[in-house]
Amino acid sequence: MHASQVRSAGLGLALASAFAFGGSGVAAKPLIEAGLDPLHVVWLRVAGAALVMLPVAWRHRELLRRKPALLAGFGLLAVAGVQAFYFAALSRIPVGVALLIEYLAPALVLGWVRFVQRRPVTRAAALGVVLAVTGLACVVEVWSGLRFDVLGLVLALGAACCQVGYFVLSDQGTDGDRPADPLGVIAYGLLIGAAVLTAVARPWGMDWSVLGGVADLGGTAAPAWLLLGWIVLIATVLAYVTGVVSVRRLSPQVAGVVACLEAVIATVLAWVLLQEHLSAPQILGGAVVLLGAFIAQSSTPKAPPPGPVAGGEPAPADEERLSAAQPRT
Repeated sequence: MHASQVRSAGLGLALASAFAFGGSGVAAKPLIEAGLDPLHVVWLRVAGAALVMLPVAWRHRELLRRKPALLAGFGLLAVAGVQAFYFAALSRIPVGVALLIEYLAPALVLGWVRFVQRRPVTRAAALGVVLAVTGLACVVEVWSGLRFDVLGLVLALGAACCQVGYFVLSDQGTDGDRPADPLGVIAYGLLIGAAVLTAVARPWGMDWSVLGGVADLGGTAAPAWLLLGWIVLIATVLAYVTGVVSVRRLSPQVAGVVACLEAVIATVLAWVLLQEHLSAPQILGGAVVLLGAFIAQSSTPKAPPPGPVAGGEPAPADEERLSAAQPRT
């Protein structure tokens, strides 16, 4: 296969991943409104995906010995933390707004790098942060006294912070051995996340009868089990796998930029299927948030640091390690 064909295939997979991830909130919100607790929806999603990925976890069982910290970080932050905060936010604010706030993560990573690690970042990266924060102000319409539920905004920011934690974890140097296979990391991250969420969500108290009924999908009655199947198989398993493969065929930077379309896709799907209409300033603010995230994520560092800098071009040896660094909703 020629390089152009590989790139085209990678771009197609990245778009498929963004579409799959972007549809998670649209399918989850009707289940929450039908009576399921947000944490129970998260548990069903993660536990179902972990069950599907169990054969992959068995194939890569040596990761438990080689990369326990990476697996724990993925499970606690990229899976349990991001999903729990994001789905809890969905119960209080629109899907598109929750996802746009979560996309402040690339800008927050730069703040960590600059002020905690005291490593240089570019002016373009700083501009990305300013744009993202300005866009967020438009999304929440600060001039109206925070139209959206404040707790919902805090929960969405919690999801962004969990993404930051995993980005920081994945930004650490390798320990000298071969990189962990991203599919194995995803499989064990889902298993660890499911175990953590079982203790937190306590699914034995869930109203299981909701799954046998219907949910309101923008005025249309949809089988609850069908929505759950979409969340598990499409918005989790397919989304993660296509995302990882796309990074290998493209690069973490290119795939990450394409992933920014997830927020746009989620907003459009929520508009069409859930009739969550946003005002013109909110739409403009969302575009500015995405632009800021794009600039912050794709900028290059001022000087070559000893390790990869968030938002910079990774060394070739780091690309496979960073390909797992796509914690998504």
